[in-house]
Amino acid sequence: MPEVQAQKRSWRTMLMLYKRPELVTMLFLGFSSGLPFLLLFSTLFARLRMSGIDVATIGYFSWIGLLYSIKVFWAPLVDSLKLPFLSRWLGHRRSWLLLAQAGILCGFIAMANLNPQSHLSALAMVAVGVAFAAATQDICIDAFRIESAEVDLQAAMASIYVIGYRAALLVAGAGALALAGAFSWQVTYLVMAALVLVGMVTVLVRPEPPRNPRSAEILKEPRVRAFLRHADRWPSALKKTAVWALGTVVCPFTDFFQRYGWRALVLLIFIGVYRISDLSMAAMANPLYIDLHFTMDQIGAVSGVFGIFMTLLGGVIGGSLAGRFGVRPLLWVAAVMIALANLLYALLATLATPNLAMLTLTITADNLAGGIASALFIAFLSSLTSRAYTATQYALFSSIMTLPGKLIGGFSGSIVTTIGYPKFFIVVAFLSLPAILLGLWIVKDRGFHHNIEDIQKTGNS
Repeated sequence: MPEVQAQKRSWRTMLMLYKRPELVTMLFLGFSSGLPFLLLFSTLFARLRMSGIDVATIGYFSWIGLLYSIKVFWAPLVDSLKLPFLSRWLGHRRSWLLLAQAGILCGFIAMANLNPQSHLSALAMVAVGVAFAAATQDICIDAFRIESAEVDLQAAMASIYVIGYRAALLVAGAGALALAGAFSWQVTYLVMAALVLVGMVTVLVRPEPPRNPRSAEILKEPRVRAFLRHADRWPSALKKTAVWALGTVVCPFTDFFQRYGWRALVLLIFIGVYRISDLSMAAMANPLYIDLHFTMDQIGAVSGVFGIFMTLLGGVIGGSLAGRFGVRPLLWVAAVMIALANLLYALLATLATPNLAMLTLTITADNLAGGIASALFIAFLSSLTSRAYTATQYALFSSIMTLPGKLIGGFSGSIVTTIGYPKFFIVVAFLSLPAILLGLWIVKDRGFHHNIEDIQKTGNS
């Protein structure tokens, strides 16, 4: 697939793109995607800490996020399996989206009525269910985004998606903390359940994105055609099952390796290490603020409101820079920014008394870097997918992207208990080095450039 935004546009043209209906749709679907995230992680961790749960246990709770990292295992089913009645009514992508959103809504209602002190195990199980539904929703939204617009719009689509996503983080972060302070956690999660309707209404009013018939795409695959030539005498039902398995499970992965050759392995490693730094520390941010004796109002105002605004700004900057200069040349720069932000966390953790200015600077740097990096990396991953296997291949990339950081994040509470916050954030900052080095390689490797040019010529059908 051609590189995202390979052709430069003027700044005015880039900004005008955001008025297009498909981009506005991604604003609301981005909100729907971002809403569960903090309610399963950062906001939930604050709730647990305020309920007296120790930081080691909170760290283990971050393993709930592994559901996002293994969604590649059920993405082929989401990519190909039709839902009874719903698929005929809404189309393939929208039917799965609506089902996943219904699961999130029901899960939030259940979480509203579970007390961490007396029902910690039940709360964890429900959170796992919500994470499964949220990961399924993300599979669908990623495919919806890529299929809804041409390749050179993917950076803008990613940027507006990040804006909606981060707006949801504002609601599920600062908004949820404010509601919990004014009312209760039960009211908070019930309000969040009502906000799931934003995504559900969007699914109902927007059309299904264009997509070639799945059976026709499968039959084009060389491996499927080769199998059919040697399976003439197979029973019809068994032959259909084998063709489905080849086209749905095997071909999405072999397609990627055929297009990129040995560089596919390097790309997968790069994807795996790119966000390892910020994902590893995510579970410890709110516990750090609380242990430094910042008030909930301060945390909500700086981390929730101001921090999210900086992320939105970062998303717009990232999308605009991608449209102006291309995605790949900027990836390593964003990785450097993430590392520097983590070093600021280490400095913040050394302060003996709460310093609101330092908290603001740290969160500003972290969210601005995160917004830029997210917009760039989403566009980069979108550019690597084949339109024939959008959901499955993007699920593979996003699963690999989150798995290492989530695994390390599960031990983050125990690591902090052992070495303290400052050393923890320094170690996490150095985890960005592989992403920086591989990002530079992707920019400079001539063979990678030639590979992209070959894909442009073939059209990546």
